[in-house]
Amino acid sequence: MAMMDQKLRSERLVFYEKDVAKIDEEIDGLLELSGSRCAFLIDRDGHLVTRRGDAVQNSLESISALVAGSFAATREMARLLGEDEFATLFHQGERESIQISLVGDRALLAMVFDQRTNLGMVRYYAVESVRRLSEILNEINRREAPAQSGLASDFSSSAAAALDRLF
Repeated sequence: MAMMDQKLRSERLVFYEKDVAKIDEEIDGLLELSGSRCAFLIDRDGHLVTRRGDAVQNSLESISALVAGSFAATREMARLLGEDEFATLFHQGERESIQISLVGDRALLAMVFDQRTNLGMVRYYAVESVRRLSEILNEINRREAPAQSGLASDFSSSAAAALDRLF
């Protein structure tokens, strides 16, 4: 069980309320400085961590998955061009645009903005926020695993067996 916990922690970050509050505070400052409409942090698998600012019109889960997929495709394009990775993507629309920035090696920051600001402002303020968000994520990653909850060592197999019987 402990091995599975370590594997999960190495593949996915575990966020607590205070972690998300620190991330939200950083993103709120970025939105104010850059004039962006909204921003969201997702893991590289496309799972939404947090969203700040104005609501988007469509499903955030779908947008998060598409952002991660777009970034993965661009990573492959970078590799084909001899780069390890492109750290920033930009998509310009008629009314809204989106900038996607790599945060450390495990997350993406997507910023949606419109004509109230410009790409230069968004990029300028995103650089420092991405650095600070990377520090926050690194701090979360270094945190020790929580103490064992006192569950029996065979809890996982017992629970799986109970679910099998149920279904």
